Formats: sequence, C-alpha cells, structure tokens
Amino acid sequence: MPKLLKYFPWEWLLLSAVSVAVILRIINLESREFWYDEVLSLLLVTGQKKLYQNPSDVPILLANYKSLLSLPIENSFGDVLQTGEKLLKGLVAEPHPPLFYLGQHLWLRLFGNSVAAMRSLPVVYSIGAISCSYGLGRHLLGHRGGLLLAALLGLNPFYLFHSLNVRMYCSLVFWTVLSGWAILETIKAVTTSQQTKKVVIWSLILVFSVTAGFMTFYYFLFWVASLGVLVLLLDRKRWLYYGFLLSTGILITTPWLLWGTRQQLNNADLNRFAASGGLLATTWQHLEEMLQTFGNLLLIGDWANILPPVLITVTGVSAVAIAIGCGYSLVKHNQRQILFVAFIFGILPLLMMVAVDVISGKFTVGFGFGRSLIFILPGCLLLIAAWIEKASGKWQTLAAVGLLFFYLTVGTADFSLRHRWMFQQIADIIEQEPAQTSLIVMNSHAWGHVLRLAYYLPSDSSVMLLAQPTTKLIPALANTLTTGSQSYSRLLWLKSDRPVWGKPATTIEKQQIDAVLAPQFQLVQQQRLLGTWELDHFTASLYQHR
Repeated sequence: MPKLLKYFPWEWLLLSAVSVAVILRIINLESREFWYDEVLSLLLVTGQKKLYQNPSDVPILLANYKSLLSLPIENSFGDVLQTGEKLLKGLVAEPHPPLFYLGQHLWLRLFGNSVAAMRSLPVVYSIGAISCSYGLGRHLLGHRGGLLLAALLGLNPFYLFHSLNVRMYCSLVFWTVLSGWAILETIKAVTTSQQTKKVVIWSLILVFSVTAGFMTFYYFLFWVASLGVLVLLLDRKRWLYYGFLLSTGILITTPWLLWGTRQQLNNADLNRFAASGGLLATTWQHLEEMLQTFGNLLLIGDWANILPPVLITVTGVSAVAIAIGCGYSLVKHNQRQILFVAFIFGILPLLMMVAVDVISGKFTVGFGFGRSLIFILPGCLLLIAAWIEKASGKWQTLAAVGLLFFYLTVGTADFSLRHRWMFQQIADIIEQEPAQTSLIVMNSHAWGHVLRLAYYLPSDSSVMLLAQPTTKLIPALANTLTTGSQSYSRLLWLKSDRPVWGKPATTIEKQQIDAVLAPQFQLVQQQRLLGTWELDHFTASLYQHR
C-alpha cells in the first residue's frame, strides 16, 4: 500500500471521492452547451412541440424558434392547464414514458430554461442515486462497502456524463437503485419479523419506485423482472407478496399504457433496429453490442462517440474479464449470495435484453452507446465493490483507489479536454456586428441543429435562417438572393458534416453554393467548429455583401 494512503482513514478516502463526485456535477452545470437531444427535451417540456415546423425553402426569422424553447405566455390557470395538455399530446409522439418530461416541466416553471437550471434536476437525481447506492451497498456490504459503491457510481464517467444531461437516463438510475434497495429492505423486514410499520414503509417505497421507473423508461420492465428473480433467490416462500408489490407498481401505470403507450406504438419506427445480414453477421453484432455496452458503462463513458468500434469492443472484453474475475474470486471466498445479487442486478437484465433482441431480430442493446441499458450500471459496480470489500485481500486499498482515480481521470478529461461550444461561437460571430442584417444558411434542417442555433442567439436578434438539405438548399439560396439580396449585409454559411436528415455536401455542391454567393458576397472569415461528435462538426464561412 502506498505510504500516502496510510495517513488517511479508508472512510475518509471514500467520503472524499463522493464529495468530489458531487462537486464535479455542480461546477460542470454550464461547462457545455446543450447537445442535440437536450434541446429536444427542452422543446418537449415547454409544451410547444406541436408548434414546431421544419424550415421551408424561404428564410424565416430565427427568433420564432427561440420562443418555442420557453414557456408560452400564460394569463390564467386555464392557460397553465392548456400548456399541460399540449405537453402530454406532444409526448405521445415520443418513444419514452412521460414522467421525466413532466418533472422537468415543473422544474422549468420554477427555475427557467437556462442550461444550469435545466441540468440541475438531473444533478439532483444523480445525488439521490449516489445516496441510495450507499444504502444499497451498506445493506449488502456494510458501511464501508456502501461508501465504496456510492463513490464508484458517483465518479463513473458514463454516469457522470448522463448526470449532466437533460434526458431521462440519470433519473432512471435513481429509480433503479431506490427500487433495488427497497426490495432488499422489504425482504429483510418481512423475513426477520420486524415492525409492521417498517414493512409497510419499504413496501410503499418499492411500489412507488417501480411505478416511477417504468414511467421513466419502458426497458425498466427488464429490471422489474430481475427483481422478481431476486425474490425467488432470497425469499421464495413469500413470492406472492413481493409479486403483488411489483405488479402493483406496473398496474398503476395502466391509464398511460392505454392512452399514451398505445399511440406511441403507432408512431414508433421499430424498423431502424431491424437485423440485416446472415446468421454469422447478426450473431457477431449481438455479441459486439453486448461487449461495447459493457465497455462503455464500466470504463469508457462518453468517449465512446469518438473511439473506433474495435477499440471499444476490446475494452468491452476487458470489462467482461474484470467481471468474471470478480465473480470467480467471490466464489472462492464463499460470497455466493452477494455474487448472485450483483449478477441479478447487473448481468441478468442485459442477458434478457440480448435474448429479446435475438428472438425479435432487433438490435437495441447498443443504442446510444449503451445508454438504454444504463440501469444495469449499479449492479455491475456492486459486483466490483463486493470483490474489493470481500475478496480483494491485500489489494483492497490499491484496487479501490486505482479504480476511483481512473474514473476521475476519464471523467474530468471528458469535461475539460473536449470542446462543446459550437453554437455559442456562431452567436459570437453574429454579435460582432449585431446591427447588420444577417442570413444564416445551413445545409441541415434537423430540429436539434435549428433549435440550438435559435437558443444561443440573442432574443432581440433579427437574424434570418435558410435551412434545407443540400440538394434543396442550392436553388432555395439562389432564389432568395435573386429576390432579396439587398436585405442582407452578411451571410453565414454553416456546412454541417452530418446533417442528420440528409447527406453531407459534396465537393460539387459546395462549389455550386460558392458560385451562387460569389457575385454578391465575398468571404471574410472561415473557421471549423468541432464538438464531441460528428453531429456537432461545422464549417462556418462568413460572407460580407459586396
């Protein structure tokens, strides 16, 4: 053990790690601008999604889109109810349940739509998840094991990223940890004949967390099924009671299932997950998705969006090897029950989803670099924490400190070294001469690009936007400059590397756009705008009217 560690009690080290995890979340609230999906969440929670219209082939005032990213003007309680109704109607076109959006809507009403305000609710959820993971770990591993699990979850780079992300994945982990802790406490209270009050309290917490988890993410159903398996392991004599609690948590969601989920299924595009290729190719893809998900969750974090798939797969193999090694060591040290609990929490839901993918001919496990399976993360970390606490022997401190330091390095490097201020830079270009009339031309009309562009421009800006796929953009731009070229003193041409709903501009198409601009505009500035993945890569070319 390094000499430095001798001067610090074990608990102090773990408490320090938990404190650092909380501080990292607070100081990084505004360290990045909204990314693609976050601004879509903002549009949804304002209740104005139905008012959004894709840009046409004529310029539109960009401020019209900015108004959709804040609450509409409400003069009465009836207006508030009407906004809520629009919110629910907008959600039925989305693939996710409504709880996250409803909570974020209330948060928006309290604190506004700034980046820090919108992200503060996921941070609150993540702090709650870290706290509950201590309770879960303490139940299985004791006080020190609880602190270790809380520290691992708090510093895990994958969860750190999603803790600062206005999406449902952070809250999903909270409901996962809370329901896992609740069922363990419920089983303990029932089997040890503790006070009826304690049984009732933990039973209610279990029902509530299962309901909330399922209303946050539909794949949470796999987690609930795993809790059912856990019951059969720990207290099968009373399976009927626990089954009643778990099924009640799902049955409470029946009104949404009958109204919202039915409409969501009608709107769903499930073909995008369909398998293609022969048996060997699909088998390898299922295995590769499973390995990459493991690697992303346990080791890589958000770096997965720029790393080569082969490297991610190799990292996944390493993560699986670590899990197998931890399990083998726990068996040798006669810690089979803790191993089984960690397996049920972390591995079983993954195997269930892979099996469903194989049977249905779909590939959903690897979606979003594994974020659809983020609810297995606490169980996987529990397996590692159990090994460190119960079976690592003389390597205990070194293993814990080494892994926590690795997580801290990967997470802080992600937030400090990777730039994500593309649209703020565009706003800075426009604000250099705000009095001039400007036209922004963009070869993407994807709403994640359009809305972020609108969000970061000043509210009083009179900037116009012409956004179309490249093939439609060229004639639209030519027509706009022919009919109203004198209206614009400046033109900012944003070439997206990945337009989402179209193809990148070819060399010939770029030359055609240059030919359209050359007679009336001259290039005065050009720069590359690079984010953390290809969706955020642009070339910004500023033109001045001749």
